[in-house]
Amino acid sequence: MEAEQVKSTMVCRGRLIDLSRPRVMGIVNVTPDSFFAASRVGDHTALLKRAEQILEEGGTLLDLGAYSTRPGAAEVSEEEEVQRLLPALETLRKHYPDLLLSVDTFRSAVARKAVREGEADLINDVSGGSLDTNMFDTIAALKVPYVLMHIQGSPRTMQTAPTYQNVVAEVSLWLAQRVDALRKKGVADILIDPGFGFGKTISHNYQLLNHLNELSLLAYPLLVGFSRKSMIYKLLDLDPEAALNGTTVLNTIALQKGAKILRVHDVKEAVECVKLVGQLNGVE
Repeated sequence: MEAEQVKSTMVCRGRLIDLSRPRVMGIVNVTPDSFFAASRVGDHTALLKRAEQILEEGGTLLDLGAYSTRPGAAEVSEEEEVQRLLPALETLRKHYPDLLLSVDTFRSAVARKAVREGEADLINDVSGGSLDTNMFDTIAALKVPYVLMHIQGSPRTMQTAPTYQNVVAEVSLWLAQRVDALRKKGVADILIDPGFGFGKTISHNYQLLNHLNELSLLAYPLLVGFSRKSMIYKLLDLDPEAALNGTTVLNTIALQKGAKILRVHDVKEAVECVKLVGQLNGVE
C-alpha cells in the first residue's frame, strides 16, 4: 500500500495557506522567564515592534507563548496565562490583521479563549494532548490547525532522565496514534512536531533529526523548532546567545529532510535558509 501524500495546505479562519514552500514562524514570549531573553516582550510597544520585525524579515506566522516550558520554569496559573495572552492577541490582531497568529499552550480552556476571544489562527500544543485530555475535542470544535508535538513527561520533568529503547520508532508511534485520534474527531489540519528538546537527550534529538524524513509517512506537514536550544549550545559548549549559527545549520538539514515550518527566534536567517534550500531543490 502506498503512503499518503503529505498535505501541503492548511486552513486558517477561512484562508488557505500554501505550505508547498516552507514558512517561517517567529517566536514571541509574553513571559518574564523564557530561556532566550531576546524573545521576551514586556509591553505592547515591544510586542508590536517584534511583530513588525517578523513580518519585515519574511515570517508568515507568529507563535505567542505565555507559559515558559523550559525545564524548571515556574508554574503559571490558567488565569494568568489568559491574562497575558488575550491583550497581546487583541493588540496584534488590531495592528496586523493578516498575520497568522499561533498560540503556544497545552491547556484546552486557554486554547478556546485564545481562538474565540483573541482570534488566534492555530494552536501549538507542546504536550500533544497528553497534559489536557480535553484538548483534542476542543480543537475539533474550534476547527483550527493544531501543532501536535511529542513530549516525554511534562515540562517540569521532561529532562530528568529521558529514556527510549528506540527514540525514532517510539516518537513515530506516539505521533501516529494521536494523529489517528485527531482524525477520528474530525480534525483536518495537523502539523507534526517531533519535539526536539522535550524529553530527549542530545543523542535522542540528533537521532530524530537524522530520521526526520520518515515522519512524512504521517502525511502531515512537519514543523521543527531547534532555535538556540540546548541540543545546540551544550554540544558546542556555548550559551543560547551564541547558538544562531548552529540553529541555521540544523534548520538547513531539516528543510532538506522535508520540514515545512521553521519555528525560530531569528526570522531573517531562517528565511534565508528557506530561499537557499529552495534554490538547491529547484524551487523558484
